[in-house]
Amino acid sequence: MNKSISKILVVITVLLSTVNSFAQIKNAKTETVKIYGNCGMCKTTIEKAGNVQNIASVEWNKDTKLATITYNSAKIKQDEILKSIALAGYDSEKFLAPDDVYAKLPGCCQYSRELKPVVKSNDAGGNMKNEHASHNHSEMATTNTAHAQNAPQLKAVFDNYFSVKDALVKTDAGTAFDKATALIKAIKGVEMTKLSTDEHTVWMKVMKDLTANAEKIAASKDVAKQRENFALLSKNMYELAKVSKHEKPIYYQHCPMYSSGKGAYWLSKEATVKNPYYGSQMLTCGNVQETISNK
Repeated sequence: MNKSISKILVVITVLLSTVNSFAQIKNAKTETVKIYGNCGMCKTTIEKAGNVQNIASVEWNKDTKLATITYNSAKIKQDEILKSIALAGYDSEKFLAPDDVYAKLPGCCQYSRELKPVVKSNDAGGNMKNEHASHNHSEMATTNTAHAQNAPQLKAVFDNYFSVKDALVKTDAGTAFDKATALIKAIKGVEMTKLSTDEHTVWMKVMKDLTANAEKIAASKDVAKQRENFALLSKNMYELAKVSKHEKPIYYQHCPMYSSGKGAYWLSKEATVKNPYYGSQMLTCGNVQETISNK
């Protein structure tokens, strides 16, 4: 009898705790998302990764694989919650867990990764006849497909970043505003499932800050404020540049004078220094710190 009462009290406590958690979330928005996992241990990890006190609450069902996410839409976005869960090792339809994190999950938690793209390798012997018959068109198609799925995903992001940089070199706040708006669109257009594993891991870490800093540049036509946010934007672009493939070298450059001598970095397609923090006032102030060449 005592055991039964104890179990009932535990259930009631859990229910009251859940209700109280929801009640404390203002501007509450509730959505259901499929998150892959296997067991009770997965449930604990998923919910812990997604829960933010008084801001977000996650309830995951191991049978249906559905998570009920209730969150304060004024303070957090669903993507941020799902990214946090992915970084804990669990795939959703929007974000995939990094391979190394998934590999460290306990054996019972290593669910079938239905959403992860399968990397197909060509069978050398089986493809010999096809290559001869089509004059290597098969190999060309494979190369073009890989290029179409990977490089263009981040190319637009880098291209628009460089356009923002060029506008700041010219101290052109209006063009910087326009190019930052295009950068935001490029960031939102990236399909994460088509990124390489390394790109995917870094992208999930920097995407929020990339978007926030690009939005701040696009929200102002004060070139001084734009430059402040460009310095922050460049830090995350550097991390992304280190794991991305580039047709030509990218130069990581440094201005030692900016921000009262604290200095700031930026990326450039050219080795010649053209300072985006001072423009014509000190156009050549700075130097190349690193050449990034990932082909």
